[in-house]
Amino acid sequence: MQHLACPEGRWEVATALPHARLRPGVQRYRGYRLNLDLPRQRLEVPDGAVTLLFSFDQEVRVTEALTPSAPGNAHRSMLVGMRTTAGLGRHSGRLYGLEVILSPWQAYALFGIPMHELADTITDPIDLLGPRCRDLADALACAPGWAQRFDLLDTAFLRWSEDALPVSDRVRYAWRELARTSGALPIGELVAATGWGWRQLDTRFRAEIGLTPKGAARVMRLRKVLRLMAADLPVAGIAAECGFSDQAHLNREFKAMIGRTPRQFLHARGLDFAGPPTVDRVDGQVTSIILT
Repeated sequence: MQHLACPEGRWEVATALPHARLRPGVQRYRGYRLNLDLPRQRLEVPDGAVTLLFSFDQEVRVTEALTPSAPGNAHRSMLVGMRTTAGLGRHSGRLYGLEVILSPWQAYALFGIPMHELADTITDPIDLLGPRCRDLADALACAPGWAQRFDLLDTAFLRWSEDALPVSDRVRYAWRELARTSGALPIGELVAATGWGWRQLDTRFRAEIGLTPKGAARVMRLRKVLRLMAADLPVAGIAAECGFSDQAHLNREFKAMIGRTPRQFLHARGLDFAGPPTVDRVDGQVTSIILT
């Protein structure tokens, strides 16, 4: 477990890897406590993961980043499925809870829910998953520290794994290939490699991942764009590297998924706000920016 804390007590973040038997499907645990002076807005980009979040006190108001003036909905605990557009979260500056980052196929197996029902939505996991999730949320809130909370998560997910739904090897293969190629693999080649027809691959992939293969490829390509932007490569070169026809094409796709141009996004990433030094929720990926 890694634990970072501000000497003045204004923030702390703890992270841990799940039990080895849960990986790579359950990717990461992340606990946080913020006690900041001002309200905060945080933009989360489509990241190719499913997030299970438990809040121990304050609510977060979430809206679509493409419609930031909308009132949004207030949530405490959240189950966030695969997304193709960014989300915007607002809170008072005080926040205390933890989140679990999962591969979508692992979320399908553990939760027993068709993933397309969760795509581009935010759901209360206690309402959706019932008493087992309510009991876990209560135990996490009462635990004395982060290490004990992470142990509780391991124990619960290992127990849930005993009744997990089977995941298709062909779906996992298709997911890995889209991730490996950053969405560049032609879907026709993917269909041929799985031995399924187009419709069968679409149906099974949506059920176990949440998006169609084409939708997942968009997210994977965006992940690569963001990674190359973080490495300070010129946007025109990134457009060519990621298969866009030109920089204008990249700009249109970027804004359609995130609500900002690459230049606006990079500017926001460079701003300095009080709080933990790392804003990204997934190791090795660009997932977030702080707006205020």
